[in-house]
Amino acid sequence: MKRVVVTGAGGGIGAALARRFAADGARVVVNDLNGDAARSVAGEIGGIAVSGDAASEADVQHLIDTAWTELGGIDLFCSNAGVLSSGDETTPDAQWQRDFGVNVMSHVYVSRALLPRWLDSGEPKRLLITVSAAGLLTLLGSATYSVTKHAALAYAEWLRATYAHRGLIVQALCPQGVRTDMLTRGNESGSGSASLLAEGALAPETVADLVADSLDGEGFLILPHAEVEGYYRLRASDPDRWLGGMNKLQRGFERQASS
Repeated sequence: MKRVVVTGAGGGIGAALARRFAADGARVVVNDLNGDAARSVAGEIGGIAVSGDAASEADVQHLIDTAWTELGGIDLFCSNAGVLSSGDETTPDAQWQRDFGVNVMSHVYVSRALLPRWLDSGEPKRLLITVSAAGLLTLLGSATYSVTKHAALAYAEWLRATYAHRGLIVQALCPQGVRTDMLTRGNESGSGSASLLAEGALAPETVADLVADSLDGEGFLILPHAEVEGYYRLRASDPDRWLGGMNKLQRGFERQASS
């Protein structure tokens, strides 16, 4: 991929993706809500920094317009920005709306801006959406993350089913635990899920390497943690058993928190 845009690239998986693609010779536009972080990563890799909010359609349009002008086009767009909030059914509406905006609508805004330029262009174009294993399974302790990541996966599936014959390759990156600030904050807050995920957490660079290797094909799901496929199959084939196992984990978290 010669011309790449990565959102949420000021740190974590996004920064690792930007570094890996630049190392492979791509010209990279680094986007993040934190402008200083975006400029730091861009300066490190010789890329172009564009600050902006992935949940703002105007900011996404500006990002794509800028990248198109600077790079002369876009071959790969990594819609990677995401947020995680702990909470349950009592989570305030404003939090639900913020998480839905970043975790779902950001991908909608990207496709609105890119597809008119990409479809039927004669050359395959690739959209990588960072979903999370939570989109295939669930994440105990965060209703908003679980719900919005399921929605992100559904949107990625819809795009792939609708536009594959018109030159759009959509892939969904679904890692489980990754050693990022998001996981660190979860551990510091005493999240049982974060503690569990930390045991098998991968370095962001490992995830980026797997993504780079996966771009040689067109497989829809990119699963850095091999065990996620087994969990996903169990969830689909025996949902009662799957949900029973998840509830057992939840009860364990509650006992641990009360002890």
